[in-house]
Amino acid sequence: MAAKREDKTEVSIDLGAPNSDPQWEYFTSTAKYICYGGARGGGKSWSTQRKSVLLAMEYPGIKILVIRREYSDMENSIIDPILSILPAEIHTYNKTEHRISFVNGSVIKFGNMPGYGAAVLGRYQGQEHDVVFLEEATQFLETEFRGLAAIIRGTNNFPKRMYLTCNPGGVGHRWVKRLFVDRKFQGSEDPKDYVFIRATVRDNKDLMKSNPDYIRQLELLPDDIRDAHLNGNWDALSGVYFEEFMDGIHTCKPFPLKPHWKRYRAMDYGLDCFFCIWVAVDEEDRCYVYRQFEQSNMIVSDAARVQLELTRPDEMIDFTIAPPDMWARSRENGKTMAATFAESGVGLLKADNNRQQGWYALKELLKIRDDGKPGLQIFDTCGSLIDCIKSLQHDKKNPNDVAKQPHEITHGPDALRYFAQTYVMPADREREEVDEYDDDDGLMDYQTAMCGGAVTKGYIFA
Repeated sequence: MAAKREDKTEVSIDLGAPNSDPQWEYFTSTAKYICYGGARGGGKSWSTQRKSVLLAMEYPGIKILVIRREYSDMENSIIDPILSILPAEIHTYNKTEHRISFVNGSVIKFGNMPGYGAAVLGRYQGQEHDVVFLEEATQFLETEFRGLAAIIRGTNNFPKRMYLTCNPGGVGHRWVKRLFVDRKFQGSEDPKDYVFIRATVRDNKDLMKSNPDYIRQLELLPDDIRDAHLNGNWDALSGVYFEEFMDGIHTCKPFPLKPHWKRYRAMDYGLDCFFCIWVAVDEEDRCYVYRQFEQSNMIVSDAARVQLELTRPDEMIDFTIAPPDMWARSRENGKTMAATFAESGVGLLKADNNRQQGWYALKELLKIRDDGKPGLQIFDTCGSLIDCIKSLQHDKKNPNDVAKQPHEITHGPDALRYFAQTYVMPADREREEVDEYDDDDGLMDYQTAMCGGAVTKGYIFA
């Protein structure tokens, strides 16, 4: 390919050519979201390197963002190879800002998100890019994917696309599999926008020629990992802890809660994140999470105040469940955070922090009952809690536990775990007003016989 220098003379650049049918499909697809990969060694990094440069040279002035969870992981695989093929006459590289500027006005910016959730995503909101490359997409949450997709905009005629590369496994395994592999779409998601291009090491002719032993290395992996990394099997390696959790089954649209249903709060507190949920329990002992609140950098008294402000007086919260560390005494003043909550008007009930039992209790709540509904449903307005539950992974050392990292997605599920492990009372059934005698058998009901029943107008005005 030829590129023009500032003096308008041309410089030849050899970008190479795709070496497999999947790579050709990746380069020629014009869908809005293009996901490439499925197994290791499929040529994903090479494709990102060449496609980003090709777009930058083809569309003068285009803005491209290449992003990965950790910046250091991108230096050897993406940045250095790109710089090695670009003639010095047509670009400059700002290492501090991680940006390649082309003489035709195009820019490739390299970014990272060393953390999870809205806090790290916030640095990119408000920016405008024409194309985003999301490297190792299964290491990102669905909310982060949607947030990055929202910065792809502009009034020019440049392509507006997102290119994703990934392997099975990771916190984003579930949403990537749903959208691109299983193609199970929800709401306004348009199937035409999503293209999955499956590639394995056997498709990578260059790698097979230069390193024929690579397949044998993959064949030595444990069965499930081998099936995912060698064959790109998305059902072999998910790592998702709550595999039973399903949208539309364990989630529901908000509806009016009956006033007599029992109400509870459960929370997880830390300066990094205060996460509180509100739960209603009906007469059948079915639980509904109907509200959530999530915010970082809140001091204890402010967290208590917000809890009260978000709770209507008529909700009549029975008690608020909190983690045991809220009762740890401060070294400075000997005071506990639970005491500060109490002084602010929120009495706390100490939760059991047995993690394994707590997760099992939550799985019991998620189990489908005889009536076809689970014991727990979450209002779909509690999006952060839902995303976090779906993203939880098995702990690698203890598969019966949930992985503690990424820590940012554990706060909401921990609050729900505390609730699941704490015994709560179902609501009493609503009592209908009855006459002096039961309509069925003519016998006076127990309440009336023993206590005289409710006070009547006849009694008051006799």
